[in-house]
Amino acid sequence: MEQTLAQAKQWAQEWLGKEKQQYVGGKWVSGSVEQAWNIIDPSNQQVLCSMALASEQLVEETAQIANACHQSGVWQETSRTERANILRQIAQLIRENTEKLAVLETLPNGKLIGESLADDIPTCADIFDYYAGWTDKYYGETSPVDKDYLNFTSQEPVGACALIAPWNFPLYQAALKLAPALAMGNTVILKPSEFTPLTAIYLFELIDAHLDLPAGVLNLLVADGKASNHLTLSDHIHKVSFTGSTPVGRKIIQNSGASNLKATTLELGGKSPCIFFADTPDLDKAIDRAFTVMFSHKGEKCSEPTRFLIQESIYDQVVEKLIAKAEAIQCGNPFDEASQQGPQCNQAQFDKIMQYIEIGKQEAELVAGGYRDTTGDNAEGLYIRPTIFSRVSPTTRIAQEEIFGPVLCCIAFETEQEAIEIANATPYGLAAGVYTSDVKRAHRMANKIDAGMFFINRYGCYGLSSPFGGFRQSGWGKEMAIHSLSSYTKTKCIWVYHGDD
Repeated sequence: MEQTLAQAKQWAQEWLGKEKQQYVGGKWVSGSVEQAWNIIDPSNQQVLCSMALASEQLVEETAQIANACHQSGVWQETSRTERANILRQIAQLIRENTEKLAVLETLPNGKLIGESLADDIPTCADIFDYYAGWTDKYYGETSPVDKDYLNFTSQEPVGACALIAPWNFPLYQAALKLAPALAMGNTVILKPSEFTPLTAIYLFELIDAHLDLPAGVLNLLVADGKASNHLTLSDHIHKVSFTGSTPVGRKIIQNSGASNLKATTLELGGKSPCIFFADTPDLDKAIDRAFTVMFSHKGEKCSEPTRFLIQESIYDQVVEKLIAKAEAIQCGNPFDEASQQGPQCNQAQFDKIMQYIEIGKQEAELVAGGYRDTTGDNAEGLYIRPTIFSRVSPTTRIAQEEIFGPVLCCIAFETEQEAIEIANATPYGLAAGVYTSDVKRAHRMANKIDAGMFFINRYGCYGLSSPFGGFRQSGWGKEMAIHSLSSYTKTKCIWVYHGDD
């Protein structure tokens, strides 16, 4: 594996030197924004490569191409078996290029190479395989109507879909959108983050070289926020799937209303609580799991438990153990096996996190981290020490607002009802977890906490057959499982009369 990874890193350096283009209508085209966009390595802030981004005009042209392809019916009418075969071939291409894709995932994002290799990229292949199996299993139904009628429904593709993926899980989030959209017969435009487009570009290169898809089914645009905004306004787009911040999600809803009322799926922010009761089974194991979920991927995850709600009788004990874990973390180059936390993805996010840390210093007690890590070779990188605030009031900004970084708020509570009230007292409702030996209490908490996902005695459980998504300002709709398929289809109701009159 080490030799293969070394070879992949060497290959990546050569690949980065080649021109990066957009993929539109089955062809590679140059971007239309004159000033080149630099893709940065956050571990040293050096330029990895440059590329011309897509302009609003190119975005609109691509939307028209994707819509025309949909209207032609060429992909919708492709047999379900063939669509499944294509998705499986994409999965195989990912598996055959795991090391290369992992390197391209880590370079602009800063996540540990181990996180890319062991989790992110292999799961992408699994996603395409999973939805390949759904192509002929999601269909309409007959309805029990009066005897003179036959009534049935059919599931049809929504149309041309804009799939907007974030920078924290670049290829994984892209796969979660591409696979179900293609499985259901839609045409797609993938818009990866301009900060982390490398894995998407290379995957499209692989698909273009090895598969024979109809031109216009699969399109790739790397664009900035302004051009991407036009993608959500275009009347040639019928569906937007977006993963990212809540403010941008609101804008997409506004754009849908201002254009053709396109369907939207929004996977947005979170401020998820993890609740520790005094009767937590195996407290050390629970702390270890929750800490790992919180600080892996440098805290740049929407569903991470950024609020630890700890019962007062064990509060000091838990915080003491958390501090020890935070202080032991080694920040460093994500390709170094000794590193346990990589750099934040980009300068803007780094600055945002540091601003929240300064706010936190005024609102609570800083007990770990709280500063930029410049030790050793980290001086030029965007590294932030794992940061813990203690005795945080539930109403403070750091306890209410999504920081999206390695910053944990520890909040004390006395009673079960108090924990429920604190857990629900944010605008978000993505995930929540509880550690307790009381089964009845666990179920009471699950029923009363307003979150789309709830974990009992192990925070952070995910599977492709289980829906992912939240309530309130954490988003609209679900990803994964059968629930994704409903968001990429529309239900048509058909009546047949066979009476005598």
